[in-house]
Amino acid sequence: MKRLFRRCGLAPGALSLEKQAVVDQFRALLTAMRNPQPWTPGHAQDITVRVGPFLERAQPRPGDDHGPDLIAVALVHPDTPHAAAYLHGNQLGYTNKGWLRCETSAILGIWQPAYAMLTHAAANLPLPDDVGMAPAHYGVHVEARRSDNTGYTLLRLGPYTQTWLASRDADRLNTELEGRAATVIPGFTVTAKDALFHVSDHESYADPHDTDIVALLADAIAAVSA
Repeated sequence: MKRLFRRCGLAPGALSLEKQAVVDQFRALLTAMRNPQPWTPGHAQDITVRVGPFLERAQPRPGDDHGPDLIAVALVHPDTPHAAAYLHGNQLGYTNKGWLRCETSAILGIWQPAYAMLTHAAANLPLPDDVGMAPAHYGVHVEARRSDNTGYTLLRLGPYTQTWLASRDADRLNTELEGRAATVIPGFTVTAKDALFHVSDHESYADPHDTDIVALLADAIAAVSA
């Protein structure tokens, strides 16, 4: 007895171009998950971090990616730097997070395009309010410099949540130093400036909130003048 089979669409084993692309993407993901590329501090490479059950692409802040325990990163749309990716990322809250403190233990490895399908963007979901990383914002550095521009950092304040807050305190300290900046420490000119908060060196910063920053400056000057 002969049995007749009806073929549906394609010959056995054949896939449409669309289905083949999905299979290839999934295979690439499996390969990437099994063989994550190790991340090395200080190389300014985009990394992969976990945000809840998702993976996200993160860009380390230049000069603040040397670890070893904490670095500063910004979460970005997986298709960065394309314009459409920026617009989509803006809709999903990527651009609203700013710089974040990322523990290096949370880094899966170097970003690989295959991870894109595991991001919030791929699911068209907004980033959660709590991504598991605290802000890594801005700071104020008080610098003591010689005429040849050599010197050292006298005091670090931070972090500040807004640039204008850091600029305000820098202006306040410069007003305090005005007229005597060149004589505060003999041979040095002392000035304050707003700067990025170096998250990997967070222990070297003094918390400026609910504190007399002028008194902190006086203590720092007294310590080096003693």
